[in-house]
Amino acid sequence: MATLYLRKPLLLIRPLALGLGLIIATAVSADTGNQTKQETGTTIATERQPTDHIHFLIPGGAGGGWDRTARGVGQALIQSNLIQSASFENMSGGGGARGIAHTIELKNPNLWLINSTPIVVRSLQKIFPQSFRDLAPIASVIGDYSVIAVPHNSTFNSLADLLAAQQKQPRKIAFAGGSVAGGTDHIVAAMVVKGFGGDPRATKYIPYDAGGKAMAGLLSGEVNALSSGFGEVADLARQGWVRILCITARQRLAGAPQIPTCAEAGAEQAVFVNWRGFFATPNLPPTMQRQYQDLLAALYEAESWQKIRDRNGWVDLFNPGRAFSEMLLEQERTVGNLMRELGLL
Repeated sequence: MATLYLRKPLLLIRPLALGLGLIIATAVSADTGNQTKQETGTTIATERQPTDHIHFLIPGGAGGGWDRTARGVGQALIQSNLIQSASFENMSGGGGARGIAHTIELKNPNLWLINSTPIVVRSLQKIFPQSFRDLAPIASVIGDYSVIAVPHNSTFNSLADLLAAQQKQPRKIAFAGGSVAGGTDHIVAAMVVKGFGGDPRATKYIPYDAGGKAMAGLLSGEVNALSSGFGEVADLARQGWVRILCITARQRLAGAPQIPTCAEAGAEQAVFVNWRGFFATPNLPPTMQRQYQDLLAALYEAESWQKIRDRNGWVDLFNPGRAFSEMLLEQERTVGNLMRELGLL
């Protein structure tokens, strides 16, 4: 369990403010392995000194959506002069439970735990005793649509081909995902099967520890298809390693107009977007909670962040503090109903 530290290059730093429209930064590229690269950015000086350091706790392995989002946010914050340094720690275990427990117990006010829809799903399933209620909500940051993808040499040329085979032999067609059984990727695969008229309970789902390992399983031929976030698949799709059969958006994305929606591809009502956001230790002072929300609000104006977001196919989804909590309560209700319908609760 290694911790990677990033620190901005030495330069003269003027005070910064967190108002809108204050940041212009150059692009930064996220590397989801053991190394992370950053480029020197240019920042307009304003009125407020940046926060010194944030430690990002990632409750899953390298290469997954949590990992990519946390590292992208941390690098963009540094490039934008909003913070001085960041460290990143991957802590897998218990479907995210280990990271949540660590955040609660450590009481580190500089720690940001990244999470997403699984914190709601796994609490509903009683996989771990904690829930989002046990943490201090900072804000949701992005939304990531899900996709169904196959290897570039797959004999399944369309979603209809894949699901027709799945209906004939449901135990032979396996979907990979980077979350635990009953988690987000499993729910999406079952939702797509159901939307095509199949039995969602018959969906064969193989869980991997994070999206990178799930992708490796797909490319090695261990499974037939992958259920994952668009951001985790987009680069390999551009390089020709995989083909995306559909995306769970209501409409085709402007940045990827060639990818049909799952509804267009034959899976009716298969619409889903996975939020990702940050939580802090439950004893975080309210003043720090507001400061962190301001940091993320300012992040949206950074050119470096906009490039990271667009490259990964994410959409901005900023809900700070109480709005974040209200969004989580609503998702708990709607996802719980969907999971009961799919036989996952």
